[in-house]
Amino acid sequence: MLDRYAIPLIRPPITATARLLVRAGLGANTVTLLGFGLGLCAAILIASGAYSIGAVAILASRLCDGLDGAVARQTQATDAGGFLDITLDFLFYASIPLAFAVADPANNALPAALLLAAFMGTGSSFLAFATLAAKRGLQDLATPGKSFYFLGGLTEATETLAFFVAMCLWPAHFATLAYAFAALCGITIVTRIWWGWRTFQ
Repeated sequence: MLDRYAIPLIRPPITATARLLVRAGLGANTVTLLGFGLGLCAAILIASGAYSIGAVAILASRLCDGLDGAVARQTQATDAGGFLDITLDFLFYASIPLAFAVADPANNALPAALLLAAFMGTGSSFLAFATLAAKRGLQDLATPGKSFYFLGGLTEATETLAFFVAMCLWPAHFATLAYAFAALCGITIVTRIWWGWRTFQ
């Protein structure tokens, strides 16, 4: 929901930074892999109880996630790069709740499992819509230049990042935050199913 406001704000510095990376010879796939590596480092740090440093690693990872697309648009965007980007993004998103479950299984396992189940719903509805949208040749006017049709919702990248950082800042409240975010994801799932059904009918 907040991506439409956040993206215009961060686009100028992201574009400028991407230009520097292109001049340095870094490709989009390299930036994607770097971001995923930082995301895995964040998960490992969280699992070991280093929550604050984990939050920094999450932010660095998501910075790379914004940069890889900008680099691709300044060089050569490819389907392979788009596939790699979205796949590793979903693996990263799954790794953070799992890391909190590992850090404190007694208190965090159930809320983490519920959040992961909610992520399955948001991810599958997103990808299912994108697949059929591509089949029908639908154009995503809100986020042009993306490899996939980005079907919005109440919980998008900005909200997910905010909740992940909040969980790192207040790890004792992970369960409450996870339940709350899972509920918001549930709303996203329902609205995406409704929108997808209406669109493809």
